[in-house]
Amino acid sequence: MSRLRFMLALAAAAMALSACGERSQELGAKHVKSDKPAFSGGDAQFTAAGWNAGDRAAWEQQIRTRGQGQNEYSRSAPTAPRP
Repeated sequence: MSRLRFMLALAAAAMALSACGERSQELGAKHVKSDKPAFSGGDAQFTAAGWNAGDRAAWEQQIRTRGQGQNEYSRSAPTAPRP
């Protein structure tokens, strides 16, 4: 019986110590923070065709269009109600 208690104590100690291995979640030096608004643009390779950096109205329209492309209700074909 003492061997069982020893194994249980060992397992409990291992579980307790495993929680000590969590890494810090603070932002480090690798993180680059940008205070620019999203519509001001980024790298040219990541912009949509026909969009000019800094044009907020065109950026908002592009976001709406992308959102509607992911909307299942607007993507599916309308069906007639069954009688």
